[in-house]
Amino acid sequence: MRIRATVAAVTGALALSALAVPAAQADDRRTSDGGYTFSVPTEASKGAKARSAAAAQQQGDTKVLSVVANGGKPLAVGTKSKQKFSIAITATDDSGIADASTIIWIGESLEDDEDVFYFEQNESRASCKVVKANTSTCTLSVTFDPKEMINTDAANWRIGAAVFANDGDYTVNDSAAKARVQRFSKLTVNASPEPVKKGKTLTVTGKLTRANWDTATYKGYTAQPVKLQFKKKGAKSYTTVKTVKTSSTGTLKTTVKASADGYWRYSFAGTSTTPAVSAAGDFVDVK
Repeated sequence: MRIRATVAAVTGALALSALAVPAAQADDRRTSDGGYTFSVPTEASKGAKARSAAAAQQQGDTKVLSVVANGGKPLAVGTKSKQKFSIAITATDDSGIADASTIIWIGESLEDDEDVFYFEQNESRASCKVVKANTSTCTLSVTFDPKEMINTDAANWRIGAAVFANDGDYTVNDSAAKARVQRFSKLTVNASPEPVKKGKTLTVTGKLTRANWDTATYKGYTAQPVKLQFKKKGAKSYTTVKTVKTSSTGTLKTTVKASADGYWRYSFAGTSTTPAVSAAGDFVDVK
């Protein structure tokens, strides 16, 4: 059973899924800041609310065109600091867009109190900007707290979007888009000895680690292919020299022949659960 990172009442343009309210009731649910209030359903009322919400998903011609989290990039979360990400909802309606709300979640259903886990928007109202006639992009943010996450949360999350038009029309979609949530990664490198004679052996070590949300620490990423790259002094880009696999503790070690002054680094391409990362280059002076 997951512990929900939510409170009993939250604020937004419209409730999502089982939390949706008909537009005719919207004025009664206005808050002092101009948003809308809705409550997480109790176990007793959840079934009835879910059934009524199914018919209240859409009213009028409001349409969501796109939902993008973090500019389309994966959402990488570390072990200590809370991480904020933007969610941009672009929608259209013949009367124009008034507001929007969002939620990002993982689980089978938002209606499942035991298995669903989610983070809600930070703002009570979205920042909506007109991009063309009757179409606006509404931006909100969600904050991930690594203290409330476990390693299996490194997966595709669903983004719910609700949009409210100026004429009272609205649309609600629990799963309007997806976003990849990843465990933040770190990579180090050290080339020695420094300086080194030309033609002599250079030993390049390093370590690939990633956030372990279960223990709130960084742990070595095992058996991962990592590229050893070199950039000659004065060059603009790195070239790959060889590929090295991490050990059972995430460490890296290999040897090369020193040929010219330049920078050595390790570069990891990333996986579905872990973002790509490159170490800062370590300069070696070759005598």
